[in-house]
Amino acid sequence: MKTKLLLFIAMIALSLNVQAKKYPQIKFEKTTIDFGTFSMDNPIQKCVFKFTNVGNAKLVITQVHASCGCTVAEYPKDFIAPGASGEIKVTYDGSNKMPARFKKSIQIFTNSKEEMTRIFIVGDMTDVPVSKKSK
Repeated sequence: MKTKLLLFIAMIALSLNVQAKKYPQIKFEKTTIDFGTFSMDNPIQKCVFKFTNVGNAKLVITQVHASCGCTVAEYPKDFIAPGASGEIKVTYDGSNKMPARFKKSIQIFTNSKEEMTRIFIVGDMTDVPVSKKSK
């Protein structure tokens, strides 16, 4: 009987310890940004992905990896406190690309429970000049 009671108490203590584990969690306002249609005359496009640490521990972005060399991402190197926000700035350079519709992914590696998150940029680069009024 004592063994069963001790085993029961140990299981409760273990479950409480697991529940008490704190994790950060990254949540983006948008996971895809569409540049729309733009001309080869203006091949460099920039955007900002805003996020919040909705977890209960400090968030660290350990690495960011873009699917192609034409896409570069700048990200915060400091801790993001629980409830705090940050930005990932993404630049797409289509200078060496043919006109086409594209979709590029950016992998965000963090110390959260789900270690990797993906965000995307999409757009349509054309060889026809795009007037500012038609955007």
